[in-house]
Amino acid sequence: MNSKALHTLEFDKILEMLAEIAPTEGSAEMARALTPSSDIVKVRLRQQHTTDAKTLIGLKGLPSFGRIKDIRPSVERAEKDAVLSLRELLDCAAVFRTARTLLDYVKGERTPETSLGVIFERLQPNRHLEEKITRSIIADDFVADEASPELGEIRRKKRATDNKIKDILQKYVSGSSKYLQENIVTTRGGRFVIPVKAEYRNEVRGLIHDTSQSGATIFVEPMAVVEANNELRELEAKEEHEIERILRDLSAGIAVSADALVLDYLNITELAFIFTCGDLSYKMNAAPPHVSDKKIIELYRARHPLLDKAKVVPITITLGKDYKMVVITGPNTGGKTVTLKTLGLFALMTQAGLHIPADDTSTLGVFDEVFSDIGDEQSIEQSLSTFSSHMKGIVKIIEQMTENSLVLFDELGAGTDPVEGAALAMSILEETRENNTLCAATTHYAELKAYAIETDGVVNASCEFDVNTLRPTYRLIIGTPGKSNAFAISEKLGLSPVIVKRAGQFVDTGSRNFEAVIEKLEAARHELEQEKAKAEAARREFEEYRKKTEAELEKKLSGAEKDAANMRKKAQDILDGARATSEYVISQLEEVKKQQDSEKFGDRLAQAKRDVRQRVRDYDDTVNPVSDYVDDEEYVLPRALKKGDVVQHRNLGTQGTVVDEPDKNGNCNVRMGAVKMRVNQKDLKLVTDADKAQKAQQKQQSQFRAQVTKSFKLECDVRGMTGEEAWFVVDRYIDDAVVAGVHTATIIHGKGTGALRNALWQRFKADSRVKSFRAGAYGEGDYGVTVLEV
Repeated sequence: MNSKALHTLEFDKILEMLAEIAPTEGSAEMARALTPSSDIVKVRLRQQHTTDAKTLIGLKGLPSFGRIKDIRPSVERAEKDAVLSLRELLDCAAVFRTARTLLDYVKGERTPETSLGVIFERLQPNRHLEEKITRSIIADDFVADEASPELGEIRRKKRATDNKIKDILQKYVSGSSKYLQENIVTTRGGRFVIPVKAEYRNEVRGLIHDTSQSGATIFVEPMAVVEANNELRELEAKEEHEIERILRDLSAGIAVSADALVLDYLNITELAFIFTCGDLSYKMNAAPPHVSDKKIIELYRARHPLLDKAKVVPITITLGKDYKMVVITGPNTGGKTVTLKTLGLFALMTQAGLHIPADDTSTLGVFDEVFSDIGDEQSIEQSLSTFSSHMKGIVKIIEQMTENSLVLFDELGAGTDPVEGAALAMSILEETRENNTLCAATTHYAELKAYAIETDGVVNASCEFDVNTLRPTYRLIIGTPGKSNAFAISEKLGLSPVIVKRAGQFVDTGSRNFEAVIEKLEAARHELEQEKAKAEAARREFEEYRKKTEAELEKKLSGAEKDAANMRKKAQDILDGARATSEYVISQLEEVKKQQDSEKFGDRLAQAKRDVRQRVRDYDDTVNPVSDYVDDEEYVLPRALKKGDVVQHRNLGTQGTVVDEPDKNGNCNVRMGAVKMRVNQKDLKLVTDADKAQKAQQKQQSQFRAQVTKSFKLECDVRGMTGEEAWFVVDRYIDDAVVAGVHTATIIHGKGTGALRNALWQRFKADSRVKSFRAGAYGEGDYGVTVLEV
């Protein structure tokens, strides 16, 4: 993309917004170097990366990138057998640690598959080398005793020798105080000495290392400690040699892992940049546009990202489908130039992989170039007037534009004779139209308004002006030319009405008639818009009613079909039962008939009646069974059921109405839709308002959890607070971490005197939500931070 368009469309300011929120130096550099691409495959991949990063931020919060530094120069030096400094080694360890924490982030719970998985998989942490470095180096100016057994032994001897020297010198300080200028032990040239008065120099045997400026004091190393001081110097030399060996060994480890370390840095930087794009999308309330392989622009409720969010007026504009050129007219400060810049900037942002602050139904094609001639480029040094500078830029645009370009002209033909300027402007637009190039232009010329009306593929648009308040509304109206309203604005600003009226007399009749037509069109448009709004409201109301009615009808039809099927089955079962029962009754009658002359005829007849009744009851239970499934053994009805109660079947989950009160066995009839079932009351739940309240509460809790997760950050900064103030903030932060499902969080309290850290640690020890806590490792903030496991 040409640098002029990137500057005039203020794409560089968007990149600066991106760089300011970047978590690492490398990702900030990538943000500032970002350029739009004209490769549609690359554009779609960039957009998918940003979308996936935004999704992960919403689910898990922004991952920590450890503020890693560019370690490539250090790795290159290590490969050449150079010994790295403590700072360089710690920076390398920070890269390995960040790679490891990023893998933990993406492998955690609730992590969907995304296009970023390929980049995450390229990370190669080296925990062994990372912990070896952080265990050996605890600050960028100190190597730990645990770095090697030899170093620990040397320092133990150093401390012993140091104490020995101090004990000897303490005897001089306490026993020969009259010879000393002060009763202290100090050092000169790395050796312990005592300050002796000059007149007593022969009273204290030893080596003189220094003299005070006045000459009254000499600094003497007593002979009794010379040998011990020599031993101390030897130990210091050994210590330096051992530290050099440790650093060389660690540097060699960096050299061995050079390829993995550099790849980790590059991949972490790329991920940090992509997540920065996702974070910017959240901050701008942006959405991913659909990237089309056609040269079209469809922006719905587009908001320029550099304008105040509370004041910016969304615009809707389409280009490339029904028409390829739009001529925008309207008053000054009405929003014409902002519309042009929004068009161009959103095209650049889309092709750079950034989301745009517009509805997610917006669509943009991919252009090989975006040309813009916007603003006053008058140059005194180059002897260029406003018109000349504009024309110079337009000449370059016409020479370079293609049918795959987007061209934006602001105040085309301005700065010269209006008649000639309008003619030139129409000719330039016609050249652009014949080249089949998408174009948007702003103007005040009536000739261009007429050109848009008369020419195929060209449409008028206007920035709306409220004639009542004489203020622009900044709304873009497609299909209607706008008035400049110069007379009305001038009178509003204080120009004499007499002068304004006289000016109207100087306007030729054709222009007055044209403006009058536009004014009538504007009034008709307002009236039509009001009617359209009413019709749209009625349509929406009808659509909602239709959808609701269709859903209810479908639900009833589905229930009716199910009920009909159940009823057919039940009828068949009744029929089968009746047939079987009748056959059984007939067989029993035949048996009784054979024994009517028997002495036991009465007993046999009674038994036959009992058998028939039992058989009827058995078939009744088969056809209309009582369900005995219980989903919650502990549930007990809060009161006895009565006719008309609304209940829910604990197995089926279906609600119904009690038809009659339960019998002595607890069985009752319940109507569920068109079906009446016989159910035992232990299988029913009484539906109360409390159940509805519980469901509403569960929904509210789910929404709250989603909101907390979206805004949750992995660090909580309480520096400068008192213990009570800090705990008030941290206590709520831990609650948010639990709700968001985050297990590791960092509290930044600073080092200071350690009082704030100690106060918080006492709280953490007694808090059941905190599983464990520790001071930060080097690179995480040392004792200035506390890492919590919740």
